[in-house]
Amino acid sequence: MLTLRALPAAVARAAMNLDDEDDGADRRAVQRTKVLRNAKIIAPRHASVIHCTVQNITSGGACLKLANTYGVPECFELTFEHGRTRRPCRVVSRTADLLGVAFVPEETAAAVG
Repeated sequence: MLTLRALPAAVARAAMNLDDEDDGADRRAVQRTKVLRNAKIIAPRHASVIHCTVQNITSGGACLKLANTYGVPECFELTFEHGRTRRPCRVVSRTADLLGVAFVPEETAAAVG
């Protein structure tokens, strides 16, 4: 039985797939690829550049590690491969040092930006 005190821990375990019943199996439709690649977050209107590391990536998004996520906007461009790749992104999850982002289709990004 879950108590009110245990609820946040249970929610966090479920979100991170830490429950024993599925043996840590990833339930995502698309398999993530671990990359550990340096990247840069480019804020709208090129106001600032924030250095980060791409932890893992799929065709639909990525997990980014930063020193601190405070002040990172909800929408930005992510560039890696020394600027050869540039992807519009939208933040879908955030912790103190991690961002989960979804890649936004180019035409949607142009309409919003």
